Amino acid sequence: MKSRDTLIRLKRFQVDEKRRRVAQIEMMIAEFDRMAADLDREITAEEQKAGITDPNHFAYPTYARAAAQRRDNLRMSAQNLHTQLDDAKAELGEAFEELKRAESLEDRERVGERSSLDPAISQMGQARALRAIA
Repeated sequence: MKSRDTLIRLKRFQVDEKRRRVAQIEMMIAEFDRMAADLDREITAEEQKAGITDPNHFAYPTYARAAAQRRDNLRMSAQNLHTQLDDAKAELGEAFEELKRAESLEDRERVGERSSLDPAISQMGQARALRAIA
């Protein structure tokens, strides 16, 4: 019984750890998206200040070019994180299924213990009933 409790605690810990990982990846994606949006605003402001919006123009602002590269890198990283997020969600689902299996085994074991006690209890009840009749 104790080994089953330990197994269930382990499975719960694993599920919690997978949930934390999913939440962490989601927060990183949101942060990258926010940073990319900030860079978009900065690029637009720099282009308006210079009056040039064509990145291929020889006088295009250097800061806008560097910010655009950084923004593109952030978006690429966010895409990679989406792949990791899908994998992490799949792992979370598997860990949750393992936890449910372990808990159902424990429930079946408890039901089995109760059913093995029921015949003994019913025999005791029958013996008392016979004594009360006699």
